Amino acid sequence: MIYLLSKTILTAIIIIIVSEVAKRSSLLAAIIISIPLTSILAFIWIFWESRDTEKIINLSYNTMIMTIPSFVFFITFPVMLKFKFNFSISIIISILTTSMTYYIFIYFLKKYGITF
Repeated sequence: MIYLLSKTILTAIIIIIVSEVAKRSSLLAAIIISIPLTSILAFIWIFWESRDTEKIINLSYNTMIMTIPSFVFFITFPVMLKFKFNFSISIIISILTTSMTYYIFIYFLKKYGITF
């Protein structure tokens, strides 16, 4: 229980740091965000818990592949905001659009024999 709480607190601290940095410098916050912090933390937690490098290799490979459809969010969201859509509507539509893109992307990967 303490281990899970420690993981949660450390992860939350990183997110808070990024949001605070973003108030002062969006470029610096973007650099921090573009570092795959979530992936790095996941790799550390998986290694710490299992010492299974094969799981880390598979997660790393799948994360790299799934980065491609995630770009849809980073295109859709700012474009909608630029066109003065409401923030909540923009983020919901961007999430839904990205979700559909993931579904289509995975469908085509499977169709062409790329497995996970």
